[in-house]
Amino acid sequence: MADTTGKSKKRRRADDGAPELPFKKNLKPDSAILETLKSLQKSTIAAASSSSSKPKSLSELALTAACREVTDQSPDSVQSNIEGVILSLARSIIAGNGFSFNVPSRAATNQLYVPELDRIVLKDKNTLRPFANNSSVRKATITTKILSLIHQLCLKNIHVTKRDLFYTDVKLFQDQTQSDAVLDDVSCVLGCTRSSLNVVAAEKGVVVGRLVFSDDGDMIDCTKMGIGGKAIPPNIDRVGDMQSDALFILLVEKDAAYMRLAEDRFYNRFPCIIVTAKGQPDVATRLFLRKMKMELKLPVLALVDSDPYGLKILSVYGCGSKNMSYDSANLTTPDIKWLGVRPSDLDKYKIPEQCRLPMTEQDIKTGKDLLEEDFVKKNPAWVEELTLMVKTKQKAEIQALSSFGFQYLSEVYLPLKLQQQDWI
Repeated sequence: MADTTGKSKKRRRADDGAPELPFKKNLKPDSAILETLKSLQKSTIAAASSSSSKPKSLSELALTAACREVTDQSPDSVQSNIEGVILSLARSIIAGNGFSFNVPSRAATNQLYVPELDRIVLKDKNTLRPFANNSSVRKATITTKILSLIHQLCLKNIHVTKRDLFYTDVKLFQDQTQSDAVLDDVSCVLGCTRSSLNVVAAEKGVVVGRLVFSDDGDMIDCTKMGIGGKAIPPNIDRVGDMQSDALFILLVEKDAAYMRLAEDRFYNRFPCIIVTAKGQPDVATRLFLRKMKMELKLPVLALVDSDPYGLKILSVYGCGSKNMSYDSANLTTPDIKWLGVRPSDLDKYKIPEQCRLPMTEQDIKTGKDLLEEDFVKKNPAWVEELTLMVKTKQKAEIQALSSFGFQYLSEVYLPLKLQQQDWI
């Protein structure tokens, strides 16, 4: 066997001469950090147990404004509801009144943040969508078409993607955003979750780490899925039997940071589950994250860019989106903690000036608009960080940490954050 002693000594000498990573000397042994994470996990389990007596639905709250929520429904129930809607329209036509859809309004003015639930919900205002009106005839036609297609899917009990739905009548829909929007309207009209319609989005999110679950009967071990991880199933009904020895869930905004952590096997050093939607949160990833949180009772720590859009993405996971506020009960994950990258980290970790970006006027406007949102105002620490961002007019991506070394994120930044319990 070849003698590698000389090469090893040269490598050690080269490592000895390398500059020490900033703040690495502040790190305690991994065993000490693991004890901190175990304490966080215990407190999360205790909080989940004590919250059983707290109100968890709109019906249990005495709200001044009437609000609505949708529920999971079986294909038979959805099919029956569609038939009820069409029968009502037929009666209206026979009576000589034409027909129109009574659609819950999803406008910003019809949204309400409920602090007790820490999520955005839809109020009870409706808008009429008459067929015999030039401004709404096309949208009423699209609504009728979507109801017909959903009825077919429920009858056959099969699933299709939103893209499949769009291609059933490209000339009518013209653009997929239009069929997607009416699909959400139909959910509101029928009072069911969007997943109950048997229409799913294409796979986008991925998960890797200390998680085993069944996907349509097949057991998936996410420690053995390679660097790319396991694609999150678009149909959450296929997912079950979740098992994990993780201490926390790490929610990552971007694919690049996810790949870094997956390749470094960060989940083996600090037992965790790493999940990303690769940018804007999709429905499947939001459903999957909530299912993990509720079934495994693990704390969720978020790693996003230090810019207004990073915080918006975090808020969608935690409080819901205004576009799908009607289904916020199923799509939101409670008590997500903002781990980084936060505006205060830029100076704290001495991020070089050349790695910081100036905020555009639109960025600043978005930041100021966020400061006016009730779900931000509820958390003083979020307000402080966002105010600092708007004041300094600087933003930074997670990748700015790579200026200290490509593995700085997994070797120093995240371990130090966990050690210091530096989340809000």
